[in-house]
Amino acid sequence: MNKTKDEWKEELKPEVFHILWEKGTEPAFSGKNLKEKRIGTYLCAGCGNELFKSNEKFDSGSGWPSFSDPYSKESVDYHIDLSHGLKRVEVLCKKCGGHLGHVFDDGPKPSKKRFCMNSLALRFVEDK
Repeated sequence: MNKTKDEWKEELKPEVFHILWEKGTEPAFSGKNLKEKRIGTYLCAGCGNELFKSNEKFDSGSGWPSFSDPYSKESVDYHIDLSHGLKRVEVLCKKCGGHLGHVFDDGPKPSKKRFCMNSLALRFVEDK
C-alpha cells in the first residue's frame, strides 16, 4: 500500500493510528477483541488484510488478544524491535506495514508461538 503517514492519520481514528503508525500499545485488558469468542477472522484495522483466524486465538492471560499462528505466511511480517531496552520480535501487517504487536516463543503447541496483538490494530469479522 502506498499511503503516506498523513493519509493514514486522516483515515484512521487517532487511537488506531497511534498503534499502527506510532507503534503504540493499548493498556492491558482494555481491548474489545480480548474476550471475543465468536468464529471469524481478524483483519488489519488499517487495510483489511486477513491476519488471524479465531480458531488460532487463545487466552494467554497477558491482557492482549493472543494467537498461535497467523492466517497465512502472506499475512504478517517481522522486525527486530530493540525499544524499551528489550529485544523482541515486532509483528507488522504484510500488506500495509502497520504495527500489530509482538510474537513470543511461549505459546501453545504445536507452534509454541504467542502472537500478542493490540486489539485496536484488529477488526473482527464474524463468519456467516
